[in-house]
Amino acid sequence: MKPTKPVLLLLGRPDCDLCEEFRAQLEQAFPGRFELREACVDDDPDWQRRYGLKVPVLLDGSGALLCATRFDPACINS
Repeated sequence: MKPTKPVLLLLGRPDCDLCEEFRAQLEQAFPGRFELREACVDDDPDWQRRYGLKVPVLLDGSGALLCATRFDPACINS
């Protein structure tokens, strides 16, 4: 059985240039290493309250914050 890739969740907003740049940097630094899912931070009241002013936000598969606002390759430990 093929091992599954770790899942990361990128929270942002539609038409967010910083979010698009963050995604591109993540994909360039770790090509094919993760399954990247994306969601709008405003779709969940808890996300909006916790991260609304910090987008983009990268969460791991358990929902733990990895990094926010600017991509930092050091935030990826796995």
